[in-house]
Amino acid sequence: MNLFRTKSKESELTYSSGLKRCLNAFDLTLLGVGAIIGAGVFVLTGIAAATKAGPAICISYIIAGSASLFAALSYAELATSIGGCGSAYNYSYVVFGELIAWIIGWDLLLEYALSVSTVAIGWSGYVKDGLESLHIHLPSQFLRNPFEGGIINLPAVLIILSLAVILCLGVRQTAKFNAIIVFIKLLTIALFIGFALNNINAHNWNVFLPFGWSGVIQGASLVFFAYIGFDALSTAAEETIEPQRNIPIGIISSVVICTTIYIIVSALLTSIVPYTTLNVKSPVADAMLHIGYPVVAGFISAGAIAGLTTVMLVMYYGLTRVCFAISRDGLLPPIFSKTHPVTHTPMLIIILTGIIISLIAGLVPIDKAAELVNVGTLSAFILVCGGVIVLRYKHPEMHRPFRLPWSPLIPALGIIFCFYLIINLAPITLWFFLFWMVVGLLIYFGYGIRHSLLNK
Repeated sequence: MNLFRTKSKESELTYSSGLKRCLNAFDLTLLGVGAIIGAGVFVLTGIAAATKAGPAICISYIIAGSASLFAALSYAELATSIGGCGSAYNYSYVVFGELIAWIIGWDLLLEYALSVSTVAIGWSGYVKDGLESLHIHLPSQFLRNPFEGGIINLPAVLIILSLAVILCLGVRQTAKFNAIIVFIKLLTIALFIGFALNNINAHNWNVFLPFGWSGVIQGASLVFFAYIGFDALSTAAEETIEPQRNIPIGIISSVVICTTIYIIVSALLTSIVPYTTLNVKSPVADAMLHIGYPVVAGFISAGAIAGLTTVMLVMYYGLTRVCFAISRDGLLPPIFSKTHPVTHTPMLIIILTGIIISLIAGLVPIDKAAELVNVGTLSAFILVCGGVIVLRYKHPEMHRPFRLPWSPLIPALGIIFCFYLIINLAPITLWFFLFWMVVGLLIYFGYGIRHSLLNK
């Protein structure tokens, strides 16, 4: 239990002068909604319906949402029992030891960095469409990455650098900005639902499973990207007031709210227009154009831009806090865990990661980045679910402010669902993920193991 005591007391004792506690349950719920509701609704729903699942995309969301809910419950137990700002990295450290913790931490860095980059690329597409509707045309070479015949996706780069400035100002300011944008985003979705309910065409569901059950599962593997945001909430444990109470509320409520929204929106989207027309960059706005509401489409495009902004903001926040936790344990250079005395933020890591992920967003295609995010997230979820099971048997006496019901059934279901989605990803994605893990191991054995605070 020495390792558990050391890690679980980090935020309370050793590092109390670093990050500042200022987030409540409502802030966390809005952060979760801000991170989850974004590309899943405004981009991936149409792509997955047109190419994977058809009208059965709503079932894909139910499957992906179930896997996320099982994982979310596991996150809630470990977040309140262990704490710390490192999310699955911190939990794996306690349960499985330093090597596995490093592997999952390295995995999380890939997940968060690529998720921000992927959403930034989608954000750039909506901005381009919005500007063109106002007859403002940007040079095409600055809207495309080199793989698409351009130079760099400049809007994607600029939005990430702008978010870096917001994060440097402090988490309280970040939460306030997120709350405003989440309100705009939910208003946009309510607007779509209201108009879609009056334009349902049952004929669009005549062929409900055009790609069969395998298409539904592949669709679930793709849209799982939409759920990755909630795990970023567990990285806020050291900046949360009463984390044992507020972290579970924020995680569980945001997943339930967002899953409900995804199912409703995907069902309505495929019922108002044929699913074959949805393979576009802005499917929700495009559907409104198809049924004759150009003004509504314009509002939805504006809401999508706002919504994707909060997704990037929260995932970017999670990236910096995981990196902060890894550095604090000595596995990365200690300079990355220094906080600014005024803003109480790890400013150096915010700036450095901002430069890296902005270059990824400017130079890499969106589809390649999205698939890599999913395999990283699913792997992290599997370890978190497994951690709940292992700790229940190794340390049944551990104080658990939030105790997962029906354990080990729920975490076991989480492992099964997540593994099932992993094996339905493209093989090239799995090979690249393996390459990333090999690079991580070289860094660990070349630097981390010799500088680890645990080994010292």
